Amino acid sequence: MSKEKQFVTEITPQGEDFSRWYIDVIKKSELMDYSPVRGCIVFRPDGFEIWEHMKDELDRRFKETGHRNAYFPMLIPESFFQKEKEHVEGFNPELPWVTEAGGEKLEERLAIRPTSETIIGHMYAKWVQSYRDLPLLINQWANVVRWEKRTLPFLRTTEFLWQEGHTAHETEEEARAETDQMLGIYKDFAENFLAIPVIVGQKTPSEKFAGAVDTYSIEAMMKDGRAVQAGTSHYLGTNFAVAFDIKYLDRENTQQFAHTTSWGMTTRMIGALIMVHGDDRGLALPPKVAPTQVVMIPIGPPKTREQVVGRVDELYKELKKAGVRVKVDDRSDVSPGWKFNEYEMRGVPLRLELGPRDMENGQVVLVSRLTGEKRMVAQADLVVEVERMLAEIQSGMLERAKQFRADHSYSVETLDEMKTLMEEKRGFALAGWCGSEACEKQVKEETGATSRNIPFEPFEHKTKCLVCGDKAQHTVVFARAY
Repeated sequence: MSKEKQFVTEITPQGEDFSRWYIDVIKKSELMDYSPVRGCIVFRPDGFEIWEHMKDELDRRFKETGHRNAYFPMLIPESFFQKEKEHVEGFNPELPWVTEAGGEKLEERLAIRPTSETIIGHMYAKWVQSYRDLPLLINQWANVVRWEKRTLPFLRTTEFLWQEGHTAHETEEEARAETDQMLGIYKDFAENFLAIPVIVGQKTPSEKFAGAVDTYSIEAMMKDGRAVQAGTSHYLGTNFAVAFDIKYLDRENTQQFAHTTSWGMTTRMIGALIMVHGDDRGLALPPKVAPTQVVMIPIGPPKTREQVVGRVDELYKELKKAGVRVKVDDRSDVSPGWKFNEYEMRGVPLRLELGPRDMENGQVVLVSRLTGEKRMVAQADLVVEVERMLAEIQSGMLERAKQFRADHSYSVETLDEMKTLMEEKRGFALAGWCGSEACEKQVKEETGATSRNIPFEPFEHKTKCLVCGDKAQHTVVFARAY
């Protein structure tokens, strides 16, 4: 069997088994590998570089809005979790505990960080004394551990990487403005950096963050029609301030509790990126986040090889100087066709081919991973044309994902319609909801779909609850989710 033939058959088609396709792609493209600990993965260089590009872009945006980075311990005393009852009840099933160290049993159990509201609340109580200390705008890049029963690489792992922002403010108005601002940053980042369209809205009370007053989210649709919660922003009110005694003297010299927020985005976005854009050929990565944006492949017989490779190296330096993430594959032990397949599978947005005839004509061939279009480009215009094609691919990927979401978004009126939809099709369902937790729970039990959020801009406003038929208090997006 040829290398080319074998290569293609190693990836399960999406239509045959989407879950198997996903595992095949992330393994074959060397984004990760399994670790010896259940539910934990090793980020290989390409997978970690994708996260680095995400991290750098988000970090830039956070700092532009006045936030600064800090770091807090990953071990949190058990007593801290007892101070906010709803919070501990929400996280207790997922908490791993350290009970012994240095051969001795600890006086108090230490939780391995599932999130940092408690430890940060403890520190904020020390740092905040006056209104002059506010607002306090801090972000942390860290790892967290949640003992998941069912795991899936990137999307749901026992340990994952993330950023968590934690802020404290004088007033509810300021804290809510912060919550909205960070939600907007997440939306813009997802759509204009990752090319992932998202639905922005508020979580229902049963789905909000444990201890929050209100939780807001961005929800993305995968190619199997399931949802991924892509980012969340929480208005915590004074809940954690009361629990941890975060008080300040206001402008009238009166003691007040601070209003706090938290917001986060995780490495599950790598999984979302793969499931939103990938196809039967493998990964398809938006240029802004791709580890390699352009792969250069010299083509031709051995007698011209040295000259062609020499010119490729010159063009490589031009692209590198322009800030393009570019790689040259001049291996002679595999065919150009094998390389084409390999880099398509790895999701490299743009391929550059250069052969003897191209040398004579002063041109190169550029091939889009998104459309397969081949474009002859003058070598003298290479940098400009590469930048143009990368921008086209970036915007084209967003539009393609938007169209897929539109084609798989449905309007339902009754629970029976929802059942049929979830059994026979894939996608999101927009439905009316009376606000009753019992009705929401019944949808989940009978269809497997959960409320994703109450969208700020639904494509249609509903008037009746899909379960009980009473007047709808909200229009809600429902979907099966990861």
